[in-house]
Amino acid sequence: MTEEAIQIDRMPVLKDPLFIAGFEGWGNALNVSQGMTDFLIEKLPAKPFARLNPDFFYRFDENRPIVDIQDGFLKELTPPGGTFYATETSDAARDIIIFKGLEPSLRWFHFAETMLDLCQSAGVKKVFILGSMYDNVLHTDSIISALASTQNLLNELKAKKITSVNYKGPSAIHSTLLMEAGKRGLDCINLWCHCPYYLQGTVHFGLLAHLASIISTWGGFALDTQELEATWKEIGKQIQGIIEKNPELQAMINDLRKAKMKGSFDPTKKHEKVIHLEDFLRPK
Repeated sequence: MTEEAIQIDRMPVLKDPLFIAGFEGWGNALNVSQGMTDFLIEKLPAKPFARLNPDFFYRFDENRPIVDIQDGFLKELTPPGGTFYATETSDAARDIIIFKGLEPSLRWFHFAETMLDLCQSAGVKKVFILGSMYDNVLHTDSIISALASTQNLLNELKAKKITSVNYKGPSAIHSTLLMEAGKRGLDCINLWCHCPYYLQGTVHFGLLAHLASIISTWGGFALDTQELEATWKEIGKQIQGIIEKNPELQAMINDLRKAKMKGSFDPTKKHEKVIHLEDFLRPK
């Protein structure tokens, strides 16, 4: 493993660990990817044990370090990067390694090598890479699509009625990790949550709950999603109230719903006018 690219404070001894990664950046619509890692870290719970060396993988002029300056004194400087967490739960059937960080802007293959070296040294055999994107879907939908490193995994996806991905175009770090994991014989699944493009400025807790259920079922560990479901139920009421008071938004959503029912639902075709909900959903 490349020692310079990752700084390991301690290497935990883990039982049949599962690796889950969520990235901030291009593949984090409605904060579902990062929101899932935050939820896992808190609920499992998991503690940090390693971090990336940011000089290897990030451009500081694109993702500038955050500083804390008080009365002319620089108290803290936090560069962009990522941190590895582990559960180390003695009574659990398996442990979980979680990566939370910013999508790298440099050396993607070196980044994948670093991540997967750590996984294999810890005994990981199954990898989940989480992402979320804006799409021409409804806020009441819970659509998650996936791609996998083996045909057997793809068959499992279809059995669970998860759509397999058909796409050609620019990619995220998820695809690089999937390809390199497959070369190493690791089971790797990319899960993509489809978020309504008109819903911005909030977190889609409904998709978080659905994603958590899928991960825990496939991963073979317990995870309580009641808190996520209750939060989404309350936000859903707010959203419905906004829709009922906004004729233009209501017409747009009705058009999406009709197209879906007729089978002419085109996820690549966006409306010219998009109404954002972030101003309505901000805490007052």
